[in-house]
Amino acid sequence: MLRIGIVGASGYTGVELARILADHPRAEITVVTSRQYAGQPLSRIFPSLRDRVDTVCVNPPPAELARQADFFFTAVPHKTAMDIVPPLLAAGRKVVDLSADFRIRDVAVYEQWYQKHSSSELIKEAVYGLPELYRQQIKDARLVANPGCYPTSVTLGLAPLLREHLIDTATIIIDAKSGTTGAGRAANVASLYCEVADGFRAYKVGGTHRHIPEMEQELSLLAAEPVTITFTPHLLPVSRGILSTMYARLDHDVSETELQELFDDTYRDEQFVRVCAAGTLPATQYVRGSNYCDIGFKIDRRTGRIIVITAIDNIAKGAAGQAVQNMNLMNNLDEAAGLTGTPFFP
Repeated sequence: MLRIGIVGASGYTGVELARILADHPRAEITVVTSRQYAGQPLSRIFPSLRDRVDTVCVNPPPAELARQADFFFTAVPHKTAMDIVPPLLAAGRKVVDLSADFRIRDVAVYEQWYQKHSSSELIKEAVYGLPELYRQQIKDARLVANPGCYPTSVTLGLAPLLREHLIDTATIIIDAKSGTTGAGRAANVASLYCEVADGFRAYKVGGTHRHIPEMEQELSLLAAEPVTITFTPHLLPVSRGILSTMYARLDHDVSETELQELFDDTYRDEQFVRVCAAGTLPATQYVRGSNYCDIGFKIDRRTGRIIVITAIDNIAKGAAGQAVQNMNLMNNLDEAAGLTGTPFFP
């Protein structure tokens, strides 16, 4: 069995990792950390885990932590991860980091959007953890930077079009909506029930969301040219899910049948990407609790634009599920191990 450590287990991503790994056939959670809840069983913090993950939370120094597991997930805030990851790697452990600290390949860009980087020497080594694009590199990595939730939904939706140079990259507009778990578990007035329920609002408007450089990085690599996007996120009054709607002008006269074949061919062998049948579109309620990304599209002939829509669970394929998928690849396990559950519905 692969001994697993979850650093930062008391957040939504941490509990989702514990939920998934509790049913993993080749992994065993041996250590979970939390500064706030040290000394308490994880199942006391999250009663859903009772009799499934009763591991007691600890807060040891990195050297002691490294002895307690073979593989680590760092589900901690930005800046915190860059201090924790280096000693774990130095101890010979492999890591999937779920913060943004190792996602941005250009240190200057990272520091522009986040803060000073104290472990920038690891950025060149870190592999961006989107298996559908970087599977082989992930297999050989000791440090994987798990993608953000919005970038996962956007990159998978636009990848086939960008690779085939079918859209004008200067016209990409992304309108995305996320459930409230994307804001984290820390107390925040903006995510209180009465602030969210029965409402719908945009946030981080005007090119200010920190996932923008990550999306532009990956979309530019796919397009083989610089890509600048307009991105507006919204907060949905639901707990889980992301629905991303992407607009771009088509550069070629292509039919919906041809595009359906392109998406089908691109993702035919990808077990966690489901391309919707012609005439149907994704919805968040059909991916809840799963590692799936559902993709659909429609051409607006009146404007000459294609509209691509993706749906993911933001804390599954958008975080913990994808992290476990990466862990499986890094340890030569079945890529789908622990991730084959059917989505929750209703």
